[in-house]
Amino acid sequence: MYNSSLLVIQELLSTNAYLGHRMPSSGLQGYLYGFRNEMAIINLEKTLICLRRACNLIESIIRAKGHFLLVNTDPEYNKIVQQMAKRTNQSYINHKWIGGFLTNRKHMKNVQKHFQNFSAHSKFKDASTSSPFDFFPHFRKMQKCFEGIMTYDIPDCLVIINANKNSMAILEANQLQIPIVSLVDSNISNRLQKLITYPIPVNDDSIQFVYLFCNLITKTVILSQSAWPLSRKPLSRGRRP
Repeated sequence: MYNSSLLVIQELLSTNAYLGHRMPSSGLQGYLYGFRNEMAIINLEKTLICLRRACNLIESIIRAKGHFLLVNTDPEYNKIVQQMAKRTNQSYINHKWIGGFLTNRKHMKNVQKHFQNFSAHSKFKDASTSSPFDFFPHFRKMQKCFEGIMTYDIPDCLVIINANKNSMAILEANQLQIPIVSLVDSNISNRLQKLITYPIPVNDDSIQFVYLFCNLITKTVILSQSAWPLSRKPLSRGRRP
């Protein structure tokens, strides 16, 4: 299954995925190859092993008709993540994480339905009319946070692009014992790293690697979906119409 994926992983060196920081955290020492010009060098063999483990998890989730949530708060990666989510039919968050999104699920379901209903209504309203909500920038920001959510159900896994910028998402998923796949740079705090179930040591500032990573996950999902029995359709899981 991974033969085609491994051809992509061989390009890791050209993406600068191995470049770490000058002061790596002690928890990442086991993933380092060494230092060069005082910069930490990430061991890409370890990265490859971690990628395989993460893909195995994603494969098992998709084969079981489950779903995962993509979490990204770096505007530079928004388009990559959005395209990946659409190709795999998974949910994504490309904006600021909303506190309680996982741990206060009952309230968030109501909020989510409210924003989605308003979005559907706004598509058909007369352009010459305005809504009271148009005058509240905070409402628009909140609406963006929910635009990529495809289901009201708790995800079976979180896939996080930038761990250092999404500590709240990691804490909430850990509290609910939801597996976490996350890119971890060499400067990640030891506290966060210990909470990540499937860490992938890499230079998360490399847009080339993020593209390769998303492409690998996409291929894993598509191949796993192709293994579904033709007589059985995936569950709707409360998806939006």
